[in-house]
Amino acid sequence: MNPSENFPSDAGTVTVDSSATTTAADMAHTQDSMGIADATSTQIANMTNGDFSGLADYATTHLAPAVLSAGIGLFVIFLGYLVAKYLMRVISQPVCRRVDETLGKFVGKMVFYLIMFGVVGAVLSKLGAPLGGLAAMLAAAGFAVGLAFQGTLSNFAAGVLMLVFRPFKVGDVVTAASVTGKVNEIDLFTTTLDTPDNRRIIVPNSSIASGTIENMTHHAHRRVEICVGVDYAADLQTTREALQQAVDNLAAKTIPGEGRGSAIVLAGLGDSAVNWKVRMWVSASDYWPVNELLLAEVKTQLDAAEISIPFPQMDVHVKTGTDAVLSASPSSRVRPARRAADRLAS
Repeated sequence: MNPSENFPSDAGTVTVDSSATTTAADMAHTQDSMGIADATSTQIANMTNGDFSGLADYATTHLAPAVLSAGIGLFVIFLGYLVAKYLMRVISQPVCRRVDETLGKFVGKMVFYLIMFGVVGAVLSKLGAPLGGLAAMLAAAGFAVGLAFQGTLSNFAAGVLMLVFRPFKVGDVVTAASVTGKVNEIDLFTTTLDTPDNRRIIVPNSSIASGTIENMTHHAHRRVEICVGVDYAADLQTTREALQQAVDNLAAKTIPGEGRGSAIVLAGLGDSAVNWKVRMWVSASDYWPVNELLLAEVKTQLDAAEISIPFPQMDVHVKTGTDAVLSASPSSRVRPARRAADRLAS
C-alpha cells in the first residue's frame, strides 16, 4: 500500500511545515546581512503587521551586539576622559609653575578637549557612525549657531586674544569693564574677578577686550601721592620741613634708587590754600597700608608745626549806596507820559 494514498492530509501538513521553516531561515539570513538600522526598521514593520516571529532573532542577532558595542564604546570614552584629565594636569602644572598660571590652564584645557574629541570620534567611527555626514551636519549647525551666538563667539575670540597677549594674569589687581578686583580665573568666555569686599564678579571677555584695562599690580613698585593744602599764612620752608619729616618717619617703607625715593612738591596756589604734594615710592603690595600711614603722618606733622589746613571759604562784601539813591525824594519823581489812546479820546 502506498503511504501517500492512505495519509494524504499528513503529507500535506509536512510540506507546509517545511516551507515555513525555509521562510524563517531566509528571514534570519536576511537579518544577518542587514545593518542594525535596516533590521530595526524591518522588525518594526513586521511588528506593525502583527508578525512577532522574528523578534527573538532580532534581539539575539542585532540588538544584543549593538548594546554590547555601545557599552564598550561608553567605557572607552570614560577611560579617555580619565586619561585626558590626567594629561591635562601633567601638562598644565609645569607651565603654571615655570611660565604663567593663565597660560598653563589654557594649555591644559586645550589638551583635554582635543583628546576627548579624538576619543569620541574614534568610538563613533568604530560603531559605524557616518562621520562624513555628521561633519557636514555639524558644519551647518555651527554656521547657524554662529549667527545666533555672535556675542558668545566674540567672547571666545576675546578670551583667546587675552590668553595669547596676556594683559594681566591670575592674581593681578585690575580695573576692567568698570570693575576693580583681583583676577581669580581667565576662561575662554569670561573672566572672574574678586572685589576687595569679597564679591565675585564674572565679566564677559568682550567687555574687557573692548575697553581700557588698568593693571595695578603689573609693576613691582608704585608711587603714593598725598595732596594737602595749607594756610596762606604758613611759612613755606616750615611747611616743607614738616612734610619731609612725615616722609622720613616712613623711610623703612620707601624704595630707594634712581627715579624712586620721595619728594615734596609745591603744587600750586589755590583759592583757599597753598597746595602741596607728598610723594614716595613703595612696594606694590604695601601701597594701600602706606597710603593710610602717610596721610596720618602728614596730618600729625602739620599739627605739630601749628600749620592749619584751611577749608574752602568765600568772603562776600556788601557795599551800601547813598541815601539819595536808596530813597528818592517825591519831587524827583517823573510823571509818566499819557498813552496815545488817552490823548485821542480827549
